[in-house]
Parts: sequence; C-alpha cells; structure tokens
Amino acid sequence: MQTISPTIQVAIHRLAHAPKHLPAYATPGSAGMDVQAAIGVPLTLQPLERALVPTGFIMMLPEGYECQVRARSGLAIKHGICLANGVGTIDSDYRHEVKVALINLSNEAFTIQPGDRIAQLVIAPVTQVQWTEAEEVVMVEGRQGGFGSTGIAAPETA
Repeated sequence: MQTISPTIQVAIHRLAHAPKHLPAYATPGSAGMDVQAAIGVPLTLQPLERALVPTGFIMMLPEGYECQVRARSGLAIKHGICLANGVGTIDSDYRHEVKVALINLSNEAFTIQPGDRIAQLVIAPVTQVQWTEAEEVVMVEGRQGGFGSTGIAAPETA
C-alpha cells in the first residue's frame, strides 16, 4: 500500500537572474528537488575552492518547516563537488535569495555552467524542543564507549 505524503504550498519569488526552471522533482519518488545555478557565466571552482552560488529565487516557507539544502550525489562522487557546510538549513523566517555553498574537494578544477543542477532541496517539518535540565544522567545498560565503539562490521549471527 502506497502512502502519499501531504503536499504544502510554498510561495516562491523569481529574481531577474533566475534560471528558466524552478526547483523540481526529477521523478515521482524523489524526496529532493533539483535546484539550478543562477549564474550568467561559467564559474570554475579550483581544488578546495568554495563559492556561494545563487539560485535566483526567494522562498517563503510556512512556519514550522525548513528547507534542507543537500549535495547532489552525482556531483559529489563523480566530481568531488559537495556542500561546504555539509547540509544547509533555510529557516522559515529567511527572506533572501537562496544560495548554495559549494566546495570542490577533488584535485581538478570543475566548471559550473549557467543552469546546471547544483544541489537538492528537501522541505521538512521542524520540531522544536524545550530543554529540561536533569540533575543526573540515566545510563543505558550495556552501552559503553563513544565514537566508533560499536565497531564497523556487522556482528556475526549463529
């Protein structure tokens, strides 16, 4: 049985330098929308160089939602082009042009052409927490150690 996620309306304002296409899902099962570079001329990133690449639009997210900016897997694995901040977050009260912080982690220069798909956008609900200070920590039985303490291989099963 297929479940359909709810659809929300998000207002978007195109700027004068916006590419032809708005962010869009590539397939019906896509979680992220591809977003294009809104640049007038090619932009070359040298190895380890970073750039803030404009998208040509401003979005007006409803309160209670965020937009996650994620790397495109093909750019990352084939060319070493990733997000400089890992995953970006656009808050619902941000009202400026969306820009993507890219970094070239390869050993070769990479050129972004005007209109190239440079990242993915995922709209997600936000849960905010209210902290409650605890006087003591309740330890979980059988769990010790920290980073890497559970190993890298799957445990053997009998």
